Amino acid sequence: MPIGHLLLALLVVAIWGFNFVVVKVGLVDVPPLFLTALRFVFAAFPAIFFVKRPAIPWRLFLVFGLVFGVVKFGLLFVGMKAGMPAGLSSIVLQMQVFFTIGFAWMVLGERPLPIQILGAVVAITGIATIGAARWQGAAFLPFALVIAAAAAWGVSNILIKKAGRIDMLAFVVWTSLVPVPPLLALSLVFEGPQAIGAVMAHPSWTAIGAVAYLAVPTTLFGYGVWSFLLSRHPAATVTPLALLVPVVGMGSSALVLGEPFGATEMVGAALVFVGLITNVFGPRIGVWLRR
Repeated sequence: MPIGHLLLALLVVAIWGFNFVVVKVGLVDVPPLFLTALRFVFAAFPAIFFVKRPAIPWRLFLVFGLVFGVVKFGLLFVGMKAGMPAGLSSIVLQMQVFFTIGFAWMVLGERPLPIQILGAVVAITGIATIGAARWQGAAFLPFALVIAAAAAWGVSNILIKKAGRIDMLAFVVWTSLVPVPPLLALSLVFEGPQAIGAVMAHPSWTAIGAVAYLAVPTTLFGYGVWSFLLSRHPAATVTPLALLVPVVGMGSSALVLGEPFGATEMVGAALVFVGLITNVFGPRIGVWLRR
């Protein structure tokens, strides 16, 4: 990979990692479901007028938009609003890797390698460690919501595999339309018109900045560049760089938000990260050793 492309990949990783800090800041002034809806409104408009809709079945189009937009991001934002730290969210959400492997096994018949199962066991041990530290009534609920968001992300990945080779940026832009109506409806029911009206009548600069960051750098620029890199380099070269997202997420949340991490949570996070590395690099090491 040329140095310029590597720097682009690292920029996207930094944007995606810092995204968790931005979400936490945005949630101070904007209710979580409404913030999620605004993210997708501005990810779709005005980009939708310049990007051609990908040729995929409408059913897949709608299901992906609901699972990825309403369930995954809705649960993540609600979980973070309920108290899940930004840094911890960035690494717990990466359990989507193992949910994806499990769902691919059940739905697509893709059997994981033994080394991948080992990585999953290590990561799940880490998640259990974090869960044990947070098993204190309300403290456990935000953690469980982020785990559920990771599972929804896993389902989304299976739907993308069923879509085949597509323009990922166009796919993200057009499917961003789908979650907006249900998210707005849920926000009206659970967060109330007064909360929404207050945000719209007197938007803070932090709220405006958070929505802009979530829609443009995180969604449009991030997925656009990532799709560009995947189209020009092997997936095995590009995708492992995403392992740096939780590193940036945890580091930036500690620096910007001053989030403390208990010793037990740090051990759990380290186990999750080791499990992720084992899953990504283990199969290649096995191939290399057999040569």
